[in-house]
Amino acid sequence: INARLPQKVRPLLLFLLIVPFWTNSLIRIYGLKIFLSTKGYLNEFLLWLGVIETPIRIMFTPGAVIIGLVYILLPFMVMPLYSSIEKLDKPLLEAAKDLGASKLQTFVRIIIPLTMPGIIAGCLLVMLPAMGLFYVSDLMGGAKNLLIGNVIKSQFLNIRDWPFGSATSITLTVVMGLMLLVYWRASRLLNKKVELE
Repeated sequence: INARLPQKVRPLLLFLLIVPFWTNSLIRIYGLKIFLSTKGYLNEFLLWLGVIETPIRIMFTPGAVIIGLVYILLPFMVMPLYSSIEKLDKPLLEAAKDLGASKLQTFVRIIIPLTMPGIIAGCLLVMLPAMGLFYVSDLMGGAKNLLIGNVIKSQFLNIRDWPFGSATSITLTVVMGLMLLVYWRASRLLNKKVELE
């Protein structure tokens, strides 16, 4: 969603982005499974276009797991980014353009530093749930592609190695805590830097 879009279009696009959250992520993954299957809508559409001659196998591959994770977690990245981009100082961008900065220079030197809190928040909002979405790799990857959540689940439910499962869970919790600490520290430093400028 581009913050420069007309005011009438922005709410509609935000609404379309949020609508999938009204259904359970498990139901969305089952819908995605149907869409990506060999007899699913994607393969049927590609066959109809003549792009492929036989259905391609997308399900139960690492690519399917990535597609599932992106589909579920993309709004968690877009919302903080949109909020940061919405708060950008438009006269600052115009001043950079007037002073001869290229679009790339404006992006690297102005937009990225000013939207860094949203980028960091989005990364955390994506990474923290991604570590626990074991059912995505089970359903989309056929349990062949392991995420850390799958390892913990199998240690407790299948292997019954409770000490290792507990140690892995605590390690994951500590890593998440450290990431939150880094975010808190980085946001404080960024706020101080903005105040000084």
